[in-house]
Order: sequence, then C-alpha cells, then structure tokens
Amino acid sequence: MTGRVAIVGIGMTSFGKFLDRSVRSLSEEAVRTALEDAGITSERIERIYFGNAASGIITGQEMVRAQAALRNTGLMGKPMINIENACATGSTAFHLAWQCVEAGQADVVLVVGSEKLTHADKAVSFGAFGGAVDKEEKLPEHVGTGSGSIFMDIYAERTRRYMEATGTTSADIAQVVVKSRRAASLNPFAQFRKKTTVEEVLAARMISNPLTLPMCSSIGDGAAAIVLCSSRVAAQLTGARPVWVATSALVSGLADPTGPNATARAAKAAYEAASIDPSEVHVVEVHDASAPGELINCETLRLCAPGEAVQMLRSGATDLGGRISVNPSGGLLSRGHPIGATGTAQIFELVQQLRGEAGERQRKAAKVGLAQNSGGQVGGDSAAAVVSILVA
Repeated sequence: MTGRVAIVGIGMTSFGKFLDRSVRSLSEEAVRTALEDAGITSERIERIYFGNAASGIITGQEMVRAQAALRNTGLMGKPMINIENACATGSTAFHLAWQCVEAGQADVVLVVGSEKLTHADKAVSFGAFGGAVDKEEKLPEHVGTGSGSIFMDIYAERTRRYMEATGTTSADIAQVVVKSRRAASLNPFAQFRKKTTVEEVLAARMISNPLTLPMCSSIGDGAAAIVLCSSRVAAQLTGARPVWVATSALVSGLADPTGPNATARAAKAAYEAASIDPSEVHVVEVHDASAPGELINCETLRLCAPGEAVQMLRSGATDLGGRISVNPSGGLLSRGHPIGATGTAQIFELVQQLRGEAGERQRKAAKVGLAQNSGGQVGGDSAAAVVSILVA
C-alpha cells in the first residue's frame, strides 16, 4: 500500500473568523510551519500548488492569488499554480501536487490551501457561494429563498430524503454535532471548541428544515500547507516522519445524475488504485458541510452498508477511539470550513493521526487514513470530488 510520494511537512493556522487577517498572513503562517516541520527551507521547494476558492470575491484579489499571498515567503520565482475547484479546492491542489511528484516532474512540492471568507457584510460572504452551482441550471424554487444559503437548502432537501429512507431522526443528526464539537474541543486549530448537547442543537435557530444552525458549517478563514516529496528525498531528510500517499482520485460530476455520484466514483477509483478495502481504513475525514453529510458520506464511501451509518453513530463506532474514527478534527462542522483550506486541513489531520501525534483525538494504532472532499453542484451531483488515501 505504500506509495512513492511522502508527506514530510504540515502546517496549519487556527480556523475562525479573522476580519483583521489576510490571505497573505494566513498563508505565510501555514507555509512557515510546514517548512519547519519538514526540516527544510523554501529553497528546497521546486513547485507550489496554491488553492484558494472564493476570497477573490471578498478581497478583490483575483488571478495572481498565489503570487500575491506568497511574495514574502522566499518562494517567488518558482512555478506557482493557482487552483480553484469550489469546496474541493484544497484537495484538488493536493491531488495535482501528488501527481507531479508521482510522475517524477519534481522532488519537493508545496501545497497551500488558504481562504478568507469573513466580511463585515455577511451578505458578501454568503454571496461568494452562489457561483458554485451552474448559473444556467434552474434550481428548485425553494433553494436560496428561505435560509439565504443555496447549499444549506440543497443539503436540507437531501437530508429529508435520507431521513425518510433510513429512519434517521433529528436527534441522530444533532448527535453528529455533539460528536463533532467534542472532537473539536481537543483540537487547538478548531473554530468551534465548546462542547454541546443534543438538546441545545435541536433548540437552535432553524436554518433550513431540518437543519438548525449548529448542523451547518460556518463562514471562516484559515490556511493549511503540506510538503510532499519523492521517496528518495524523504530518505535523505534527517528526522523526517513521512506519511505516504497511497493514492488520490479526482472526478467531476456526471451530466446524468442517475448513476453513482462523484464521491462514490472517486472512492471506487481510490480503493482500487491503493488495493485497499474500506474495512481496512482506520481514520477518516469526510466533507460534512452539514451534519447529515457525515452519515451520507460514510455510506457512500462504503464504510458501512447503505442505511447503517446511523447505527454506527449510535454505537460509538465512529467516535474518538471507535473502530473507525470519523472527523476526529471536528470536521467542517467544528474545525471549520474556509473552503479553499478544507482539503489541506483534512490531510493535516490525517498526517497527525498516522504519525500518532493527535493527542487525545488519537485513533489508536492508525495506519490507514482517508480524506473525502467534494465541492459545488451540477445536475444534482457534486461538481468535483476527491478521495485520497494515506498510509503510515
């Protein structure tokens, strides 16, 4: 299962609402920490993949986002590739960087996912998400009219169908949030670190029925950076604690949404490429932009049979210390979801878990980790989905 590409450095900022911080400030902090963790300087980096999805709408900085954000890091003059792929931006940047090293095009590559979503006017922040759907596609009339959030209305409709099909209750969905907040309370980088109860989650303001406010991921800012290198370089780095990339699969949504969705197809490709069965995965970071997303994605990733994710939740199998630890970082719900940084933050958490450095969040003897990240919507399917598998 061991691949030829190693992760040797990780760095991350706290996630949260930072009106006084810029994409540059966040990126510099994450890059500095990742390089220090790898034990290298910026001179060793041969190529940079920079993921940033929506902050251009917030700040006005478009087109040369990497060059503007990284100009004081010692990385200028090197190839910089700017990447935007909705909420899958950071994981897409990671996928491309892995491909680059895997193909032998470079030995040491840096991935940065960085996002600035907060604005004094919340309508500007919410408006940034409007471009993540096909603007020429007619959406259902209720989408975006009640909650003000296109995607929470989409997720709410999906949740109602899922609840009807599986018997999942609102209390079950609230329990996902409780689990998420408990994990985040142990994560120094998380945006929401206060524990909560099922009763508090259910009593919160309704956003889009049945989703209450804590069941929805929040606006936020943050950055995470990853250093990847070839096995040859990894062997040369003194003190390196490499985690290996078994594979990474990227797909787009289908025009005909009747077949397997994007996440299912990306997962199938990743499992086959890595020769790994879903039962062998120990720790997972999934795209829980709304709380039921954790349950739905566990089933889509074949971590359990269809309709059985809620039984896994109720049994504690997906909790910290469970058989398969799901979103030990707190996930998008509680770690936060600055969309361009989400994919790299997932990788950050998996590396900590596979190194055995996750502290009280640690899944004992974790050897195989999986990250699932999706973004946008076209024709009822995610516009993009990435599934990456890492091994210790």
